[in-house]
Order: sequence, then C-alpha cells, then structure tokens
Amino acid sequence: MPIVTELLDAFPIDETVCQLQRDEELLLTKPEAKAMPGGVKMWQDHDLLRAYTFPTKYVPSKFALPKGVFESEHVHIEWQKMNFRQPFYHRNVDVDEIGYHISGERTLITEKGSVDLQVGDFARIPVGVAHDNRGVEDVHLIFYIPAPVNECITPSRKAEFKMPPFPGWEGKAVVEMMTDCLGSVHCEVSVSLADEGKLLEAAISDPELLTVLRATDSAETEWIYKSPLVWLGSTTLSKTNGRVYKRHRRADEIQYQVKGQRTLVTQRGTLELEAGDFVNIPLGCAFTEIVHGDSTHLSVLSRWPAPPKQESSKVALETTMELVAKFRKEVHEG
Repeated sequence: MPIVTELLDAFPIDETVCQLQRDEELLLTKPEAKAMPGGVKMWQDHDLLRAYTFPTKYVPSKFALPKGVFESEHVHIEWQKMNFRQPFYHRNVDVDEIGYHISGERTLITEKGSVDLQVGDFARIPVGVAHDNRGVEDVHLIFYIPAPVNECITPSRKAEFKMPPFPGWEGKAVVEMMTDCLGSVHCEVSVSLADEGKLLEAAISDPELLTVLRATDSAETEWIYKSPLVWLGSTTLSKTNGRVYKRHRRADEIQYQVKGQRTLVTQRGTLELEAGDFVNIPLGCAFTEIVHGDSTHLSVLSRWPAPPKQESSKVALETTMELVAKFRKEVHEG
C-alpha cells in the first residue's frame, strides 16, 4: 500500500506543523459508522465537496451586481465583471478590500492614488479609503477582510496621482457611499455627494499611496495578506503526483483555480478543477493535488467557516485508490 506524508497544521500556520506518515488507502477509507445503543451513530456522514464556477473572461450581459461566492462575518468573497464605471465612490467602515485582477482592463481610482491593474495584480484598499472602478471587459475577485490586514510581500509598484485618472474623465460632484457588513449590498450607513477632484487630489500629499502586489509563482503557498482570522495566498504547481497531504486543524481553506488544471484529492471526494472554479475544503479534511502541467490557485485560510452563496456547478467523485492511481498514471505518462 502507498505510504504518503501528511502535514497537519493549525492556524496561524507556524513551525509547529506536525509531519505524519500515512498508509494512503487507510487515510482515504471511511469506516462504516457503527451505531451505539439507541441507534446513535459514532460519527456523521459528510457530503462530498462541491465546486462553484465563474467565467474568467467577460461575457456581455445586462448590468448585474457582484456575485457573492462565500461569506461569513469574518470574510466575504465576491466575483465581479465590469464594462462600465462604477456609479459611486465607496468607503468601507469595517474591512480592508482586496481585489485580484483576472482579465480585461480595470482602473482603480482612489484618494490614495489611481492605478491600471494587470492580470495577476492584487490591490488592497485600506478601511475607510474612498475608491471607484472603471472596467473594460473586466473580471476580478474581491476579498473583504476585517481590518487590519497586513501585506506580507514587497509591492511590485504603487498607485500615483493621475489627473485625469482615465481618458475622457470629467470632474464633477459624485455619489459617495459608506457601507458596513463586509461590503455586502444594502449595507449603506451614509450616502452623500462629494467633489471628485478634491477626493483624488488627496493623493498628491499622501505618503502612503495604494500598493500593488504580485505573487512570485512559488511552489510553496506564498502568503500575500494576513489578518488575525484570514490569510490570502497563491500557489503555483508543476507536475506533482500528490504524495504529500495537508490537513488544517483550525481553518477552512477556500481555493480558487486561477489557471491550468488540477485534480484535488480529499477525504471528501475528488474534483477536477479548471480555471474559474472555487472549492471549500473544511477543517480536518486531508487533501492533496495531482497536477499534469502548470497550475496556479489562490488560497484563503479562514479560522471560521464561510458558507457558499451560490449553487454548485459540480460535485466531487468518491475518492478511491483506483481513481487516484488513474490520475497519477496520467501525470507519469504526460
């Protein structure tokens, strides 16, 4: 029987990660739940994992609000597409707002500078900072995380004062909205008008302009942002046979497949993931990945569960050694 390694960690992850040697078939085999006197089961049956898929390219349609993917009182993840300018400036009263650019063009316009985002860019808008967006066939993710959130890698560049912030801009009075409850819809606590030119001019003398971060394609998860209860990172893999499993004792891991394909093998089923897929791996569930080529995914570690807000697009298959062997063979033959 194959012997694999399991890395058992807590949250926050530190040097106390426990390394275990496992018989893989036993690790992936769920014993039958025997009933105690009175018919009470010793353990419960868990559902198979599900994936939630969103387009990675802009698809023309009528205006639609951002789609919540996962949400709790500690983290809120949204998928959004834009082919317009947002019709108001926004201030969060409770969270840092982190954007991840997937495709198209997007200009982030803030009182801490403006910047044209590129595919793969992360940009964090600190709590309380006024911001607007202009998208051209744009698709991006938004992570709302209670402040403060710390940046863990060196910025690749900074926003700057730009006037005009984009071609065709005209200064005028604009709507400014302040919201509570992790950026969710209909959580405004204040709405008023503001002079857009004066808002943007604040960047002229601001010593802490908005920063843009980019992952370095590390095979180990590179943690890009950290808060007390939520971490956000990126992992790039190339041809791995999945003989190292991970398991979190104190956190769920929400993953988003950025590019490439990846087979996620877990105690709660096996999923073939493609770009645009989200999946939530609950705490205590051992998992590994088998990759045939190059694959990049984002990870969100959340100390507390964040339930899905959308209907799933696919359901995992029951994990069997035959299925795992099939995917490993494809890696070897590729």
